[in-house]
Amino acid sequence: MSPALERVRIVMSHTTHPGNIGAAARAMKTMGLERLWLVNPRRFPDPQAEAMASGATDVLARARVCASLDEALTGTRFAVALTARRRDLSHPVMDVREAARMLIAEAEQGDVALVFGTEMWGLPKEGVMRAQRGAQFPANPAYSSLNVAAAVQVCAYELRMAAFGAPAYDNERFEAAAYEDVEAFYAHLERSLVASGFLDPAHPKRLMERLRRLFARARLEKEEVNILRGILAAWEQPNPRKKS
Repeated sequence: MSPALERVRIVMSHTTHPGNIGAAARAMKTMGLERLWLVNPRRFPDPQAEAMASGATDVLARARVCASLDEALTGTRFAVALTARRRDLSHPVMDVREAARMLIAEAEQGDVALVFGTEMWGLPKEGVMRAQRGAQFPANPAYSSLNVAAAVQVCAYELRMAAFGAPAYDNERFEAAAYEDVEAFYAHLERSLVASGFLDPAHPKRLMERLRRLFARARLEKEEVNILRGILAAWEQPNPRKKS
């Protein structure tokens, strides 16, 4: 088992058919992945999931069921969201092979996640924005639909190849900020922008998406998040030197 693979979370969000959960567990175990996180599955546990797991019931037994994507990503340093969206994304998007190499490189230093959406609609834009990168399959543009369990299988294969076969991703070593710390920074930033009058609280979405894109490209370090939040906190305090 690769230590990097042990730090990869496969996150399936709002899965509607339990058979896909079981098939995904089977795909994961075949490629040496064991950490399955489920966000509000419609039915789980379920006999269909166990039947489709075909011997990978240990992966199902250890699966973590979460109430939100935020919960599933807490404690990660890097996340990639699978998406078929092309025109309305602000995040950088790569193909799944490059994404797998980057995930394995990041997993050398901590937990990472690969996030999948529902069978019918995939991952909503708000879910993709919770990740640092988006990933897509170089599929036939005339028919790019792929079953979610099949998508997990392809990605699991690419992750294993990245861990054991492909050249290492050229990744700078640094202490990345944890997911929950970055999200707390975004919430703090939005509050500060609203309080300053720069951001209209009735219409925050567009600007915050652009700011998420900016900081996602930068890959914030833990110390950088602390500095940024310190700056925001200082701005929020009255300046004792300022004369009225």
